[in-house]
Amino acid sequence: MNVLITGGTSGLGKAIVDELASGDFEIAVIGRNKEKLARLVGSNVHPIHGDATDERLVNKVVGDLKPQIFILNAGATPMMASLEEHTWDSFTTVWNTDVKAGLYGIQAALKAPLGAGSRVVVVTSGAAMVGAPLSGSYAGAKRMLWFMVQYANDIAQKKGLGISFQTLIPMQMIPETQLARTIASAYAGPLGLTVEQYVEQRYGDPISAAGLE
Repeated sequence: MNVLITGGTSGLGKAIVDELASGDFEIAVIGRNKEKLARLVGSNVHPIHGDATDERLVNKVVGDLKPQIFILNAGATPMMASLEEHTWDSFTTVWNTDVKAGLYGIQAALKAPLGAGSRVVVVTSGAAMVGAPLSGSYAGAKRMLWFMVQYANDIAQKKGLGISFQTLIPMQMIPETQLARTIASAYAGPLGLTVEQYVEQRYGDPISAAGLE
């Protein structure tokens, strides 16, 4: 089974790649960092150097590979600051990465189109439901991805494409990832807590990206 993933060189995305690499999958990974791509392990893991916000690249890769599973996980780490401290550029960082990559990925799946029975999984965040006051437009961007999945399902159904679009909404921080540590640190600091203490108090026992244990 062919799998294509964006944002698969670190954090949750890499954990997904590592897990799939042990199974009967051929996995293509789009990433900007050549060094991280080179560190991916598995004869069935195929790195593609490029940017998931590059519309042309995404259309070509999706059109050529026609993956049965397409995981959209690319994203940026937001600047952590109170609303009045953000510039427009810092406020919209996540829109210009997460939402842009999500839009191009979803559009490519619909335009190719992917085969009937294929699945597109868009990774968002529990912040889309509860907000994230220190991370600019992060929560809104993740909510927009959620809406886009709904819109894409409607389009696929009307056109009879047989493609299923699904939103993955982690409701727990994974403190071993750079994104979660950045966000958790901003909230833990004023409370005099470590990242681990904050995550434990806020969410209970932490989970791991490796196998989502």
